[in-house]
Amino acid sequence: MWRELLPVGRHPGTGGYRRFAWTAADAECRAWFRSQAETRGLRYELDRNGNQWAWLGDPAAGDAVVTGSHLDSVPDGGAFDGPLGVVSSFAALDELRGRGARLTRPLAVVNFGDEEGARFGLACVGSRLAAGQLTVEQAHRLTDGDGITLPRAMEAAGHDPDAIGPDPERLARIGAFVELHVEQGRALDLSGDRVGVASAIWPHGRWRFDFRGEANHAGTTRLVDRRDPMLPYAETVLAARREARLAGAVATFGKIAVEPNGVNAIPSLVRGWLDSRAADQDTLDTVVTGVEKAAREHAAAHGVDLDVVRESFTPVVEFDHALRDELARVLGRDTGLKVPVLGTGAGHDAGILSGSVPTAMLFVRNPTGVSHSPAESAAEDDCVAGVAALADVLEGLACR
Repeated sequence: MWRELLPVGRHPGTGGYRRFAWTAADAECRAWFRSQAETRGLRYELDRNGNQWAWLGDPAAGDAVVTGSHLDSVPDGGAFDGPLGVVSSFAALDELRGRGARLTRPLAVVNFGDEEGARFGLACVGSRLAAGQLTVEQAHRLTDGDGITLPRAMEAAGHDPDAIGPDPERLARIGAFVELHVEQGRALDLSGDRVGVASAIWPHGRWRFDFRGEANHAGTTRLVDRRDPMLPYAETVLAARREARLAGAVATFGKIAVEPNGVNAIPSLVRGWLDSRAADQDTLDTVVTGVEKAAREHAAAHGVDLDVVRESFTPVVEFDHALRDELARVLGRDTGLKVPVLGTGAGHDAGILSGSVPTAMLFVRNPTGVSHSPAESAAEDDCVAGVAALADVLEGLACR
């Protein structure tokens, strides 16, 4: 499975993945998922929001155990973030069948659409729509960098954009959702463990900073006469690093748009997106407030106007304690060893669904901690250990 999926959407120059929602690479990933489902004799479903499901047992029976992740990527992302969870889910199902496990609850594998938000700027679109955390009106206003709206992109890919919306009946079928994911950090590598259990997802969000100055000639405009928005933007990037370091959080300006974007032109607009995350809400508020305060001071000093817009936000997610403890119990049952429990600063579909169904996560060791990069990796032995752990968990949940 891994070899089949590996070349899909891979850029020959960077070696990274460009599997963006409702593109040709996304369609190829979706075809792969459907093929895996049909090869195993599973019941395949495409829901109203473009999420894919592969069912073993009757979905209508309810109290189902669901596992899976996503197949899309960030720009030039790595091979493991998302796909490892989907591939491992199918492999864990194969393992259960090999064991002769007898299910007492329906079991499903899911591929949630547009988890990374690389194309339309909002993460977890598929799961947000299903959970009612993104309205149809909001979704229809999402636009990519080329001005293509989400409805147009979905329609071009053969999906009906008028069908999207909350899907409470489908979520009501789910008794537990367990997502396996490569760790996006080095906690397991430092502890020497192959697999861990997630405790919570840090609160996190994205803020857009629009610095508006005055376009002018780069060669003829005196420095003292300029209203250059690039200067307060640059100072704000440094301020974000400082505020995050002082608070023990993280803050990143990783995306920028400049107008008119000419080498010999002073910009009229510099638009930067801040991603910030912290272990608790108060800390996150402190960081973002500090960054915005600094940005406004720097903008005023350069005669530049500033607008700050919060584009998305996810509060802290505490995974279901009973389900989390059950995962830890199952994984430590044979060895008697304590399973590491980790917090994470990365958002996931499991976090979005946690308000609707009991959710939990498993992490597989990442030796470098690198993620959202072509250098993202996990050793084959660790991936196999992740499959075995997921199979044990699914057996404990679905075969009792």
